[in-house]
Amino acid sequence: MIQYLRNTLIDKNRWNDCINRSINRRVYAYSWYLDLVCPGWDALVEGDYTAVFPLTHYRKWSVNYLAQPYFTQQLGVFSDSELSESHIFDFIRKIPAKFKLIEIHLNSMNKCPAGLGETKLRMNHELNLSSSYEELAQKYGQNARRNIRKANESGLSLTHAIQPENLVGLFRDNFGKKEGKLNHDHYAVIQRLILHCIDKEMGHILGVYSKDGELSAAAFFLFDQSRIYFLFAASAPSARENGAMFFLIDRFIASHAGTTLTLDFEGGNDPNLGRFYKSFGALEIPYPTLQINRLSKVAERGLYFMRKLRE
Repeated sequence: MIQYLRNTLIDKNRWNDCINRSINRRVYAYSWYLDLVCPGWDALVEGDYTAVFPLTHYRKWSVNYLAQPYFTQQLGVFSDSELSESHIFDFIRKIPAKFKLIEIHLNSMNKCPAGLGETKLRMNHELNLSSSYEELAQKYGQNARRNIRKANESGLSLTHAIQPENLVGLFRDNFGKKEGKLNHDHYAVIQRLILHCIDKEMGHILGVYSKDGELSAAAFFLFDQSRIYFLFAASAPSARENGAMFFLIDRFIASHAGTTLTLDFEGGNDPNLGRFYKSFGALEIPYPTLQINRLSKVAERGLYFMRKLRE
């Protein structure tokens, strides 16, 4: 039986045990992660926490809705056994009717059923690090090789001595200012998330300085048992000239080659990002998104409204 549980009724220990056992485990689904990115999240729980589905909910203009939290690529149903399409269907049907709009990402092992809303595939990129560095580097594309060679000639230096506020500031002052999607609250969330993970020894920040002492690129890597997430990264305009981000990722791959880990680039639906990740030999791994409009019979109007809710 699948039950809807409000946040205060969720047994966080059993919840995290379920995520630990899951064949499709993702760090985003742990209770501590959800608490940081979407305080008050609810859940669908099957049986004695044999399968779980976090419901990341929000409320605006008197409308309750489900949306994907920032810095959380994949959620959906998690279980220690393979999930059939009908099983996913049962979970989605149990989402309470009070959530009038739904726009969420499931995970790559969830088979999203037809007939409950609009589904699309997004792309993630993953790199298996079990081969030696020499074998991994042989699969680099020409663009990566060229930029790494340029970086090595530019006198760049790699460092672990980067503070979260430096990384967040580098992003905010460059891509963040140009894109304009993240606000003050979002930056506060990612900074708290990074600090929490570093405190728990689950990740670290790498930075690359130019020969002139400028921070050209930086990235936070989050470790979770068998997977490393390229969770948050930023670069200065100089990185386009000196190849700093290529240098950073190449050095990270070199230091973790030959392990049982998978480097999860945590994105790539954008074609340019996809090409960047593929240049390191990463493979495309699709995952589904689900949109359900219960607000209006005119789906287009409901979806437009949903997007306005996120602004």
